[in-house]
Amino acid sequence: MRIATLSRLTILACGVSALALPNLAFAQTVGEAADKDTIVVTATRDARSLKDVPMQVNVATGEQLEKLHIYDVKDIAQLAPGLDLNNNDPRKNTTTLRGISFDPDQGTSPAVQLYYNEVPADAQTVYGAIYDIGQIEVLRGPQGLLRGLSAPAGSITIATRRPGFDRTEGFMQAGVTDRAGYNVQGGVTLPFSDTFSIRVAGLADGNRGNQVRNITQGGKRGDVTTLSGRITLGWRPSPDFTAYLTYQYLHSDAKTFQQVVGAGNTPERTYTQTDLSGLYGLPAGSVVYPSIFVGGTFPTNTAVRSGPALTVDDYAAVTDGGYRIENNTNMVNLGFDYDLGPATLSFVGAHQYSVITTHRDQDLGNAIPGYIQASYVRVPRNDNSAELRLHSNAKDGLGWSVSAFYSKLTGNVINDVSNDLFVYNTDPNGFVKAPLGPGGSFITVPNKLPLFVHVTVPLDNDTLSFAGNVHYFSGPLKIEAGLRYSVIRKTQTTQVTTTGFINSGPNEVIPANLQRSVSKPLTGGANISYEVLPNVNVYAAYGHSFRAPTTGVSLPLGITADLVQTRSEKTDSYEIGLKGTAFDRRLNFSLAGFYQKFDGYIRRFEGIYWRSSADSQGQGFFGFNYNGNATIKGVEASIDGRISDNWDFGVSASYAKARYDHASLPCNDFNGDGIPDQIGTPKVTGYSAATNSPNVSYCVSSGRISDTPDFGLTANTELRFPMGNLTPYLGALLRYQPGFFSDTVQYQYKDRELVNLFVGLRGPERKWSLDFFVRNLLDQHRITNTSLGNGQINSILAGVGGGTYDSGYRAVNAMNPREFGLSASIRF
Repeated sequence: MRIATLSRLTILACGVSALALPNLAFAQTVGEAADKDTIVVTATRDARSLKDVPMQVNVATGEQLEKLHIYDVKDIAQLAPGLDLNNNDPRKNTTTLRGISFDPDQGTSPAVQLYYNEVPADAQTVYGAIYDIGQIEVLRGPQGLLRGLSAPAGSITIATRRPGFDRTEGFMQAGVTDRAGYNVQGGVTLPFSDTFSIRVAGLADGNRGNQVRNITQGGKRGDVTTLSGRITLGWRPSPDFTAYLTYQYLHSDAKTFQQVVGAGNTPERTYTQTDLSGLYGLPAGSVVYPSIFVGGTFPTNTAVRSGPALTVDDYAAVTDGGYRIENNTNMVNLGFDYDLGPATLSFVGAHQYSVITTHRDQDLGNAIPGYIQASYVRVPRNDNSAELRLHSNAKDGLGWSVSAFYSKLTGNVINDVSNDLFVYNTDPNGFVKAPLGPGGSFITVPNKLPLFVHVTVPLDNDTLSFAGNVHYFSGPLKIEAGLRYSVIRKTQTTQVTTTGFINSGPNEVIPANLQRSVSKPLTGGANISYEVLPNVNVYAAYGHSFRAPTTGVSLPLGITADLVQTRSEKTDSYEIGLKGTAFDRRLNFSLAGFYQKFDGYIRRFEGIYWRSSADSQGQGFFGFNYNGNATIKGVEASIDGRISDNWDFGVSASYAKARYDHASLPCNDFNGDGIPDQIGTPKVTGYSAATNSPNVSYCVSSGRISDTPDFGLTANTELRFPMGNLTPYLGALLRYQPGFFSDTVQYQYKDRELVNLFVGLRGPERKWSLDFFVRNLLDQHRITNTSLGNGQINSILAGVGGGTYDSGYRAVNAMNPREFGLSASIRF
């Protein structure tokens, strides 16, 4: 929530998980019996029963998502202990799994890599339209072998429904809620012959987003709409060859507001309006010295405040402007399998072109009432990828696979920001005096000086990799191992142009020696499993993953290299587990323990105060990426089954203690005690003018690597009451997360108990259903994410004085309030 001060020539300009389901829980999700041998997954790039996969894999079918009225991807977290999925900020879908988090702004590959129809995809697009899904699989633990890109926490594969060749079938579902929500989706398969078929699907969705109203704008609420359509062509000219070509279009328009809590701005101050027309001209070549902070114009002779006292229960925002994000995406995906007899040749390739535009008021706490600090960001994403894979068809004995993968991402990101400058009024006519330079004469300038910042960030990243895998299956014993060699090239430059009070640029802000990087990691893994009893397997697995260094964009000048570019990240994970069924497969269980070690875990730290010169010009607030060693220890367990023919249940729990290993990390430490805080005047602890370092404060941390609790639990149940051809039912979902203290934002989060209730009536063979549901039955209003301290604007102007405008608010995200809904569906 902070707005940066102006450095000499570089102005702050601006400012990509996943889901995981409890082990085996989806296999028996509410209302379905669990016969795990009937569940086929492709986690290992071949079709296996779930209990034979030597890793923690979670499966969800499209029917289960529809039945549980999961219209928003973040709702899947209700089924998954250890998962934290947040899309309250429509620009950044963030996901934490096993305590490992990811922020799209950090510029790395995701902690949890997403695959859409087996092709790497952008979560900001895929998560915006979950409909007509065939199956979702979640692979927990480092991934660096089986698919093209490496990821430290896991991978998610989302497969859309494909057309069959033998019959016409489809579904339609529609739902509404009492909080202006609606969701209509459907799909139909049309086989034209036994060799050619198509499937058409669509989605229309609308809601209020985070349910926040803007009290500064008369109680205006958010409005989020999504329209998407998909067509898939299936071609099967022979039993040995099958191909699918999919095209999908997405348009989403999210207009939301940032929720805040706090007392508001006190005491009230009086400001004088300034007419800027022709009033800020300075002598040619002169520069006001030192810097002036960001600010704006205020109503004439009016006492103003940022807003009233607000609590989380108010679900309120106070910005003068809005927050709007539009996403227009076109995706094309092609996949085929050609059975050559002893081996199968497989190909998957895709092209995605997205344009995501953002309009935002960056003064989230309204620290300067009556002023909109406008920001515009345009992110075009041109993403192409392809994989060719040859794998043996041997089911027993020795088997193998080899593959080649290539992906390339290009684009030209643009960020425009109105960073107008403002100083305290010391003159009733709205003017102040400012020095031209050290010892120079004073000139009179208006209290607001317009400044426009234009930032261009070209994207040019590509990855080429080759992989080989061997396995040996003999009776109850299965052994697998493989390696992937990758060449990762990244080019990162940033050009900044300023016009207005300072005219400069375009200036390249990333040093030449840090603009390009090439990494050549070797990743992979191995596992062994053994069936110790009929339907009971034990396994041990090892995985190694890698993430390339990331370079910051639009960074301040004069800072040390460690704040510009991170080191690479490496991680090793060890896991042992047990999976099985009992009582004639009416009961299913799973237990796993894991240990993971990070060498240079990459994380983003937002709103960090920096300084790069002895005077007051080179300072401000910014977000930095940084490395820190870390360790994760955890246990995951689940049990589910069928108590009777009409009563199902499931309980899953996860414990993951993810901590830094005494890591030195960027922080705000204004009072110099070594603990993150924003108490007092902003400063960098230990800053030396002689060495111009350090540029930020550092705090030694053994705390959490993400703001999520160590423990999580989910439970679900469904009870059915058959009455002839009709089946009334009652179901419930529970997600529990304990409270915890965050070192990063110095906040004590409360525990959360999220309960969803479902009551409905199903027709014969579930051909139709009518359902009533309640989300957040207990109507808990708990904060799920918050900023460190209040949103502030800091002013420093030598020779005139200055101070800090404190909005009195912290930015927060909170659980959505209780919501009632009604839906109907039909299958044919």
